[in-house]
Amino acid sequence: MSEATPQNFKNHGAVDPWFHYVLFSILILNFLYSICHLVLAFVRHTHTLQAAWFLVLSFALCIFWVKVRTYSLKVQDRVIRLEERLRLQSLAPVEWHKQILHLSEGQLIGLRFAADEEVVDLAKLALVENLTRKQIKERIKNWRADNFRI
Repeated sequence: MSEATPQNFKNHGAVDPWFHYVLFSILILNFLYSICHLVLAFVRHTHTLQAAWFLVLSFALCIFWVKVRTYSLKVQDRVIRLEERLRLQSLAPVEWHKQILHLSEGQLIGLRFAADEEVVDLAKLALVENLTRKQIKERIKNWRADNFRI
């Protein structure tokens, strides 16, 4: 997304073309090729063990790709959870600080896009109505961009 386009609910998803499109496509093509290679080796009765090992390595690379993505997102979510708890503690009245601990991880992650002037009220509403991450994001009036996502 270009910096000229303001971030909002409809365009806030982050995509890294090299990771999501190029690398993913190469890994899938490699996996499919390794399946074809194994089938041909089996039919021709040649190098079946090597072809099977190539398939195993191709599958391992696909697993690695998924794990790299999920691990980085989990770390990002932990940081967001901490940041939002600290932000709410600094903005919310002291008597409401204990309620911050009742917000779920998804609710805290949804609140990260809310501007300071609305985040406390939105957090209270999230607790009362048990809002999901998406529902919180949909109710944000003043979107606070997060351009440092993974």
